[in-house]
Amino acid sequence: MNRPTIDDVAGLAGVGRTTVSRVLNNQPNVREEVRDKVMQAVETLGYRVNLQARNLAGRRALRIGLVHASDFDSEPNSYFASALELGATRTATEQGVQLITHVINQNDPGAADDILARVRDDQFDGVILTPPFSDNVALLRRLRAQGVEVVCIAGGADAEAAALTVGIDERQAGFDIGQHLIGLGHRRFGYIKGLAGHISAEGRFDGFLAALTDAGIAADAVRWTRGNFTFRSGLDCAQGLLDGRGAVTALVCANDDMAAGALLAAHKAGLQIPGDVAITGFDDTPVSEIVWPPLTTIHQPLRRMGGRAVELLVARVTNPDAPNSGREIIAHALVIRDSSAAEPA
Repeated sequence: MNRPTIDDVAGLAGVGRTTVSRVLNNQPNVREEVRDKVMQAVETLGYRVNLQARNLAGRRALRIGLVHASDFDSEPNSYFASALELGATRTATEQGVQLITHVINQNDPGAADDILARVRDDQFDGVILTPPFSDNVALLRRLRAQGVEVVCIAGGADAEAAALTVGIDERQAGFDIGQHLIGLGHRRFGYIKGLAGHISAEGRFDGFLAALTDAGIAADAVRWTRGNFTFRSGLDCAQGLLDGRGAVTALVCANDDMAAGALLAAHKAGLQIPGDVAITGFDDTPVSEIVWPPLTTIHQPLRRMGGRAVELLVARVTNPDAPNSGREIIAHALVIRDSSAAEPA
């Protein structure tokens, strides 16, 4: 069966091929209803831009984008983005690939259009998306329709069906933390979740609850609140959860930055760690080793994830038969340090 052409898309959508080109290149002055018709035709036909032809015509090296999501109104995560970028940069250098990084405001309603415009302007062959952009299925499909291959960092099940994803088993990691704390005798828990809609972080919480269920502990043994992955939110959230001695004996945080904030809240409240309350983080960032006491956490191999994302993109761009969707799991590890110990008698 012959691959669909741009003329096939134009015919099905009832527009000219120039209009199709304008939509695929995210150019302005196209009515939304027309743009929707073109994208529906693209999906129906499974149309993809011929990347190999474009690269041969340009005679240039492959160019990959790494898109970080950031909340411009709060401090950045201390390590997540830089570790991914370091791994991606090293691998891109080894493979002779150009890597360009963009930081996009995740709270901007026009963020997806901004990403598409930057991809077009920089002529990316492939792009690596971080959460929450890695779970924006509509964005994934628009990128693929433009002939841009995508790898998602820590994408959820919907992203996995639309693109390649790289990450750890978030649910199992949350289960491991829960099992560790239960094994130490803890039965009264606090949990500081991440941003709403952050699917990978939600998976951690689901796994934690599954560990409690397996141990016969009811879900109401957990008091939870929601932070935004920053130190400040960890401090503020922990102050609400640690509102009385013995109310919570183990406090689980969805990342290390929030756990560091929780440690400060516990210190300010005069609580002994881990004597009065155990605290755990997630990611195994450098901060987890320099706070006091050092944090029990989950080692997430962020540099390896960034490097592997580049490898998968290069494989896909240079070989159309390489997989273009699915999930690759990279092993995580529970790192036990001084911030967790047996529940006080």
